[in-house]
Amino acid sequence: MENITVWITIAIYIIVMMVIGIIAGKGSKSVADLTVGGRNAGAWISAMSYGAAYFSAVMFVGYAGGTGLQYGLWGIFSGIGNAVFGSWLAWKVLARRTRDVSARLKIKTMPQFFAVRYNSGAMKLFSSIVIFFFLIPYSASVYKGLASVAEVLLGIDDTICMIIIAALSMAMLLFGGYFVQSRADFVQGIIMMFGVAALIFAIVRSDAVGGIAGLFEYAHSPQGLPKLDKMQIISLSSVVLMTSFGTWGLPQMIQKFFGIKDDEQAKKGIVISTFFGFLVAGGGYFIGSLCHRIFTVGVDMPAQDYIVPTMLKVANISNVLLGIVIVLLIAASVSTLCSITLTASSTFTIDLLKVMLKDKLNEKNTSKIIKILCVFFVALSYVVANTDTPILDMMSYSWGIISGSFLAPYVLALYVKWLNRAGAWSGMIGGFTIAIIPALCKMIIIVGGSTNASLINIAAKGPIFAVSAMVASIILCLSVSAITNKIYIKNNDEFFYTGIVKTE
Repeated sequence: MENITVWITIAIYIIVMMVIGIIAGKGSKSVADLTVGGRNAGAWISAMSYGAAYFSAVMFVGYAGGTGLQYGLWGIFSGIGNAVFGSWLAWKVLARRTRDVSARLKIKTMPQFFAVRYNSGAMKLFSSIVIFFFLIPYSASVYKGLASVAEVLLGIDDTICMIIIAALSMAMLLFGGYFVQSRADFVQGIIMMFGVAALIFAIVRSDAVGGIAGLFEYAHSPQGLPKLDKMQIISLSSVVLMTSFGTWGLPQMIQKFFGIKDDEQAKKGIVISTFFGFLVAGGGYFIGSLCHRIFTVGVDMPAQDYIVPTMLKVANISNVLLGIVIVLLIAASVSTLCSITLTASSTFTIDLLKVMLKDKLNEKNTSKIIKILCVFFVALSYVVANTDTPILDMMSYSWGIISGSFLAPYVLALYVKWLNRAGAWSGMIGGFTIAIIPALCKMIIIVGGSTNASLINIAAKGPIFAVSAMVASIILCLSVSAITNKIYIKNNDEFFYTGIVKTE
């Protein structure tokens, strides 16, 4: 009975999401509505949908707790980096050009983008397979992040919480895909902003932290701002870069730009997205960075994935705020899971199955298959979530492999006219090969039961390999394109930005 307020808050949230799904779902009629929302989203819808998909329970629980444990208050740099590089700069550099070319050339997915830009059907098939299968660990990390919260704060079996987010995600997708999801994300984004603001206020005022005076005391302690050695600086920098620039190559994030209404809305979205990033990401990492103020390593410090949930529990926040926090994390997780699932399923259907069936699928059947794959994807993610893999590791494997493969061929394609197919292939394969190394080591450890220290060490270095893959991919794309320019270059001026984005 003590959690009755929490459950009422959750119930209200679920009802609101269902109402949004039913009402907005009536406007979703085509594959374009399902995948890119008819390219009619305004600045607030687009920016909030981008932010809600960006920051999930993975960030609030896995990354905030992990960086706080390892780096104390230095971990806040991850949130600042996410706001500056992952939100402001990403929108500044990518939004208008991506929306422009995707609208003019009727592009609905990232693999289609590659096929059009590099005139390569094989590249479309390769990217669709990589996206579908390697988004699964990221989706699984969303489940895992929320499960730890449910177990600590609500004292319920994590399966119940997983069923809640799975059911809500499926409802949003089955009601109308992106068209419904983007409108639900607007509401969920508002919940996230107010929830994080209230949570920061409550945590700082708690007896465990001691208010502003306690913060100053913590900042001057070796636990609050520890002296970082060279390897720690490299590791922290890798986390900042991977979680910030990694979004530049993630298809579920890029697809948010496809749905923007016009150039003016894209410009406004820059400001909204940046503010959202500073508040939500900065606030989330700030909360995690206070863990050494509340716990002591080797005494009562929880396991990495349970640090933030336990902090919320010992802070003795009110049941009303606790309910808001749970809804905040569910909202963040549902929006992210929807984005991942829809991107993976639509990509697999449009760019792989339709090609294999030689375009025999009509509009109606294509939508049905996308929705069926959504169910399969969510179920498969649940299975992976039950493996013994920390949240941070699962997310770094997924982001590293996908962004390591696609960031350079996508971003450079918008600006570098002489970038060609050979360069793009070299960047994709090179980045993929580097980024998959820690994931393979983890698979060997899980399947083979290996206790080899070197494998365990490499498996834990996902962010470093991810950043290395992104950098290597950029170098390969540019250098190989320069060498093979005369052989592979083709006239594709229609692909490039003209400065004016028109609606369809």
